[in-house]
Amino acid sequence: MILDQFRLDGRVALVTGASRGLGQAMAKALAEAGADIACVSRSGNDAATRNIVELCGRRFVGLTCDLTVPEQRRGLVQRVVDALGRIDILVNNAGIGTRHAPEEYPLVEFETLLQVHLTAVFDLCQQAAPFMFRQGRGKIINIGSVMTFEGGLNIPAYAAAKHGIAGLTKSLANSWSRRGINVNCIAPGYFETDMAGPLRDDPVRGPQILDRIPCGRWGDPDELGGVVVFLASNASNYMHGSVVVVDGGWLAR
Repeated sequence: MILDQFRLDGRVALVTGASRGLGQAMAKALAEAGADIACVSRSGNDAATRNIVELCGRRFVGLTCDLTVPEQRRGLVQRVVDALGRIDILVNNAGIGTRHAPEEYPLVEFETLLQVHLTAVFDLCQQAAPFMFRQGRGKIINIGSVMTFEGGLNIPAYAAAKHGIAGLTKSLANSWSRRGINVNCIAPGYFETDMAGPLRDDPVRGPQILDRIPCGRWGDPDELGGVVVFLASNASNYMHGSVVVVDGGWLAR
């Protein structure tokens, strides 16, 4: 049956940035589909996500890690395997954002953002790959953005990192697809999250963005649930190196 292809029973998913926002919504969807969840967050304030996952009857482990610090990332996937027995799905979602005119953009902020959005992603992919190779299968889902395709305004680090995520996704897919790992990317548009609040509420940019979204609204984080479950499941076994856009029509405009 086709719906059985979407089941994730017995699988373990590591989701970074899962304590809130898009990460929490994707962790919820994966748990509802049957996966146990490891949540990585910088704050460690993951009680709400734990409650969501455990209400689904799934196991949960919370890990505190500042992804900008290589020493804190070291052995992170091994900790998940130690706690939950395996890793089948890696969702690289954690993100930060700062906005400055390019000529004034602090280099330290540029480097920090690249650490979170690009370097840490590659690090965790490298950590997860040996476990997935041994199993003969694995699903890696990187989270890009519509800025994977656009330059944005006063976000040079974010745009550079999200363009880089698409290239990294395709490169890893080329190398690892024959070894059973599917590497794909989701590119969300504008979603209703705490992080997006200042931009949504900006009296100038907020209405401008809303007016440009063809479907006439910002996305609900739960609307990423279907695509993340699809990419994590057997239903997407022939997808490698794809960038799946979920943006209310933004890029079609």
